[in-house]
Amino acid sequence: MSKTLSKPAVRKADLNGHASNGTVTKNERLPVMKTYKIFIGGKFPRTESGRYYQPKGADGKPLANICRSSRKDVRDAVIAARGALGGWSGRSAFNRGQILYRIGEMLEGRRAQFVHEIMLHGGTPEHAEARVSQAIDRWIHYAGWCDKYQALFSSVNPTNSSHFNFSVHEPTGVVGVMAPADSALLGLVSTIAPVIAGGNTCIVVASEGMPLPAVTFTEVLATSDLPGGVVNLLTGYRKELLKPLVSHMDINALVVAGASNEERAMLDQEATCNLKRMVYPKVSDWSSDAAQSPYFILDAQEVKTTWHPIEKGQGGGGGY
Repeated sequence: MSKTLSKPAVRKADLNGHASNGTVTKNERLPVMKTYKIFIGGKFPRTESGRYYQPKGADGKPLANICRSSRKDVRDAVIAARGALGGWSGRSAFNRGQILYRIGEMLEGRRAQFVHEIMLHGGTPEHAEARVSQAIDRWIHYAGWCDKYQALFSSVNPTNSSHFNFSVHEPTGVVGVMAPADSALLGLVSTIAPVIAGGNTCIVVASEGMPLPAVTFTEVLATSDLPGGVVNLLTGYRKELLKPLVSHMDINALVVAGASNEERAMLDQEATCNLKRMVYPKVSDWSSDAAQSPYFILDAQEVKTTWHPIEKGQGGGGGY
């Protein structure tokens, strides 16, 4: 005698795809978590170690997969920065200003994404809007200084002989930058812009806890006309990357924002081994007017003094 099979009970799902018994239905979709890669030589490689970490958002949930850079990544970034130095420092100051201004235009076009990412890191909509606007304005500020700081800070020096004596500024070379830990975008551009405005190239370590806008910033750089290698960005743990940066013999200067007393002791000791210039910005609030100044360009500049004899017909003293 055959039995009649009854239909299985079907539970209605709510609008989010959850059944009334708490299970997940096929209608619910998990978002794809983005993997943010590092930026070296104008390209986006993965860290050679394959390691990553997941910074938490304001809700305590992981935001993305972020590369955890290693000493090898530092070495690769230095090679790229050194290779780009000659071409970048050899450009006219006016052309560098044009390139930086173009980057500012592109930042303006992607401001909505930067606002969204700062909000993911816990900022309010008003805070995020204000910080993105300040970051763009600050970048444009330094773009304008590219061809002006030489006129302000260079000099013609008095002599007691028949010579002209000029002092001009030249790029230090390859500069390491430890971006502020408590500023996702504004502190980042405030430390990068004066370095490259003066003709240097750089290796930047993004904020460990708020890295999303930093990697998006490099996506802007990659599609601009900034030559590859001028800015190289690493993500990862600050404590793991400080030592490789300060001990690398081919990095000429290191700008470290928000260094603790313990970090400064280690950095100053390591820097004596290779005579590296150490810069500790005295900025407590990156949104203040004190956080932007042409004097920050001089932090990564060398002064070159040139003597030239005064010939007949050029005027001046010396008995002519």
